[in-house]
Amino acid sequence: MAIAHRRIGTGPVRVIVLHDWFGTSANWGSVLDHLDPQGFSYAFPDYRGYGERRDVPGRHTFPEIADDVLALADELGWDTFSLIGHSMGGKAAQQVLARAPERVEKLIGLTPVPAGPYPMDDATHALFYGAAEDPGKRRTILDLVTGNRVSRHWLERMVAHSLDVSRPEAFAAYLADWQTRDLSSAVKGSTVPVLVLVGEHDLALTAEVMRATWQASYPNCRIVTIPGAGHYPPHETPVAFVTEVEAFLRG
Repeated sequence: MAIAHRRIGTGPVRVIVLHDWFGTSANWGSVLDHLDPQGFSYAFPDYRGYGERRDVPGRHTFPEIADDVLALADELGWDTFSLIGHSMGGKAAQQVLARAPERVEKLIGLTPVPAGPYPMDDATHALFYGAAEDPGKRRTILDLVTGNRVSRHWLERMVAHSLDVSRPEAFAAYLADWQTRDLSSAVKGSTVPVLVLVGEHDLALTAEVMRATWQASYPNCRIVTIPGAGHYPPHETPVAFVTEVEAFLRG
């Protein structure tokens, strides 16, 4: 089965980019216009149940995402590659690393979910687990993680996109997996170079959370806070985001 994906660039640095819970390979704001196509080759797959693969059946789990990422790399002829994972995609990228550590050159977590189970109190659990069927809950989550500071129009467009391009059952299943799955022992001590990018205004996945989780797992991990951004730096501060990413990947 060929893995549908978006490609940008033909350069020597090979990168597979994994989207967040609300997004798809197409939902990266204006970042797609700022990537260096001469220096890098970027591949953006969709998960099963999302985007170009909305109708592809699956279990909607992280091991399945890892299988598909490795199959895509094989299709591209990439023996090794770097990974970027946004939010939920950050945990998916760690699943790929756990499955095939010898193939991952560098890892970037963008406002990423940590490797361990993600704790939720009762109210947060009800909010997140109700979001598959309730657009209002999706909007509340997006407003929270961007610091209650972004425009109403942007929030409405993000909610509409997530409803249009993902199946509710896939949306719900991926949540259940990223919230409960524990990859801590599988990745702890990995010496892969890691960059974690945190949005200044993200009220959930803060720099403090990253220090207690990502930096505790990866001895070669650097955390950078992006000013002026919340959970969505590719939308909020795209040039600053690309600058950090490509400097790290070139280094």
